[in-house]
Amino acid sequence: MLLPWHMGALHPVEQALTALLAFGPFVVLAIVVLVRRRHEDAEEPPADPGADPQVGPADGQRER
Repeated sequence: MLLPWHMGALHPVEQALTALLAFGPFVVLAIVVLVRRRHEDAEEPPADPGADPQVGPADGQRER
């Protein structure tokens, strides 16, 4: 087993707390990003394949 020598002679609980403080914020950030993306994807209405979102009445063109 490869020991993390750069951490010195820390107790295993101290090593776990140090790792949690080092990597915990990144894990929490990743979870928040994933949850927000799922929430935003659920709010989007289904896309109409026949409609062109860039062309419409707001662009000065009217329907015939």
